[in-house]
Amino acid sequence: MSAAADVRALPDVHRRPVGRATIGDQLRRHARTRGARVALVSYDGGSRRETTYGELDRRANAVAQHLLALGVRRGDRVAVMARNGADVVAVYYGALKAGAAFTGINVLHGRDEVAAQLDHAAPAVVVAGAEYVDLLTPLTAALPGRVTLGEATAGWTPLAEILAGPDHEPDVDVDEHDLAMLVYTSGTESTPKGVMIPHRNYLISTAPAWSWGLRTGPDDTWLFAMPFFTIAGLGSMTTLTMMGATLVLPDSLDPARALELIASERVTVVAQTPTFYLALARHADFGPATVGTVRRAMTYGGQVSPAAVDAWADAADGVVWGTYWGQSELSQLGSVGWFSRLEDIPDTDPSWIGTPVTHLETRIVRPDGADAAPGETGELWCRSPSVMLGYFREPERTAEVFTDDGWLRTGDIVRGDAAGNLFFADRARDMIKSGGFNVSSQEVERVLHSHPEVLRAAVVGRPDDYWSEAVTAFVIVRSPVEPADLVAYCRERLASYKTPKAVHLVEEFPVDGQGKVLKRELRHVHV
Repeated sequence: MSAAADVRALPDVHRRPVGRATIGDQLRRHARTRGARVALVSYDGGSRRETTYGELDRRANAVAQHLLALGVRRGDRVAVMARNGADVVAVYYGALKAGAAFTGINVLHGRDEVAAQLDHAAPAVVVAGAEYVDLLTPLTAALPGRVTLGEATAGWTPLAEILAGPDHEPDVDVDEHDLAMLVYTSGTESTPKGVMIPHRNYLISTAPAWSWGLRTGPDDTWLFAMPFFTIAGLGSMTTLTMMGATLVLPDSLDPARALELIASERVTVVAQTPTFYLALARHADFGPATVGTVRRAMTYGGQVSPAAVDAWADAADGVVWGTYWGQSELSQLGSVGWFSRLEDIPDTDPSWIGTPVTHLETRIVRPDGADAAPGETGELWCRSPSVMLGYFREPERTAEVFTDDGWLRTGDIVRGDAAGNLFFADRARDMIKSGGFNVSSQEVERVLHSHPEVLRAAVVGRPDDYWSEAVTAFVIVRSPVEPADLVAYCRERLASYKTPKAVHLVEEFPVDGQGKVLKRELRHVHV
């Protein structure tokens, strides 16, 4: 008998829970092997609550049993609009165990935005935090199931009632190729897209890349403030719980509260946007007593301020910064790099986003379709087992980002060097076309960030009859400074066509739920 025939004759264990590879199966295994380990420390409503892996698995099973009783079937969607909390994690795993996919709704969205996502995702069941029930009630009247995380209310089943029901492992035929997540992009450039991510991506690619690239393990305690309606939040929560780490879910992103929790929970890892780190560093309580346990500080979605790097180096002895880049379309993680001081960064270039994770193939492609040579910029193309299935119900937009031979066009402009380092230039749509030249908004931002009085800068191209797009900077400053002085500062360090035509001082930037600057709004804001 041939080897191939031998394999075909073996029992089909890989489709049964004992040998199957899905995200929900990993939680079941944790419950058996490390059930007493604390998975979540949540501060729902201000009170501290611990959830072990064993408890999380039982709650997820109860949710799955309820969903199945409602008629939810393999391939359906379960939508959740709620702030981070242990109950949301239980609902997430319950949906996956029932064979459904989880989709989160941005808690900052207004009625029309919520209605549009519900219409597009067409969920079978909607779960709402107590504060969102009134908003969702008229939008979900036709659904067979509605669950609230709060008190019982007309037409909504309280989660507490569900958790008191049957909590045995559901008997559902779920496959690693089934959809696990439907994650909507932030829409910083255009209308949000629903990214389809199967179980397989996390088991075979994303989780191993986190272990190698982000140095993640079961002994980590994370301050986890990334919202679950984003790939940063949902994807990170998935990977960390699959690895058996502990997540601290704060009740507030207020800097004082975050610092208090980092100290009391002895947090070892923080991952957030540059805005968050700067806000903590500016707080009066920031120092060794509050952040001294932090060993890794990871940032994404922009360049961390030099002022923040210096402040954290003084407060957390031995802290290492991780810069990482990723996309929803890659199931989050694409490249990682580590540094202690900005001087450690290759070429001392703060646009550095590290090197590709082990499962990722990359190309940097020039506008003419040829591969860029080291030192040249071009669009980053990727291939990996973690690449999305496509955009939900949007085959045309899916076709736009995939090549015939399977490369994903990321829409990000990068530079590479001979050592494999990647340096982020800009989003393709954020490149400014000014007077016939291409200007990287990030390059101009880096110069502004080097000014001692600048805390944060965002640069966009605004419509202009003469320049086509005028390089325009919006700046948050530490202390008063004249816009003309900032223009002069840039003129000394940049080519004339890159120098901002105008600088506007602002108190804050329009941001999405992750703290990413909404440049599409800055392009048209009244000044």
